[in-house]
Amino acid sequence: MKVSEWAENEVKLACKRENPDWDGKSFDYGCSCYQNALDAYKVICEAGHSGFSYGITRNILIRLLNELPLTPIEDTEDIWDKSVLCSQDDYNSYQCKRMSSLFKNVYNDGKVTYHDISRSYCIDVKTGLTYQGSPTNLIDEMFPIIMPYNPPANKYKIYTEEFIAEGYTGDQTDFNTRAVLYCLTPEGEKVEINRYYADDKDTFRMKEISKGEYLERLKHRKEEK
Repeated sequence: MKVSEWAENEVKLACKRENPDWDGKSFDYGCSCYQNALDAYKVICEAGHSGFSYGITRNILIRLLNELPLTPIEDTEDIWDKSVLCSQDDYNSYQCKRMSSLFKNVYNDGKVTYHDISRSYCIDVKTGLTYQGSPTNLIDEMFPIIMPYNPPANKYKIYTEEFIAEGYTGDQTDFNTRAVLYCLTPEGEKVEINRYYADDKDTFRMKEISKGEYLERLKHRKEEK
């Protein structure tokens, strides 16, 4: 069986599962997505690639689909647009034209930092749910971006635990205490973080607390129903 025939059969099975009554002609959102992916797959298969060049082409396509640059990003003046929404009193923020998730902050004292909002995400160790949040800023602190920047295909995974500590501020929210436990790098290396945060009643934001305070809060953890 040719690889294109194998792919056609896989798409056929997927479409049948998506919509058992689909006639192959009328519009179906899920099935049309499978068909579009099959069309792109066939174009690559019909280009006459060798096994080696096929692998290279596939990796290039994956980076493009993930909106990752094909060559390292250099910090040149022509690739930045000023971001009015992200700028603050002590710095100006600029968004990269080649990679919309990449920002550069230029501080009044001359310091320059970079932040890629897509290179990491959080995972709650208890529920397995993923989310974007303030712990992603720790990745910039631990693994600062330097130029030229060649973002990896895999992301940093930050493992956290959140809960309500009864008797403390913020009991009306989903959580008032957070532990940022560890992360997995894009290469799969586990790096301990072990930093702890709690609701601040004055700023209505999370502030960093000591491990001792975190352990005390843990004693008052509210049992979930």
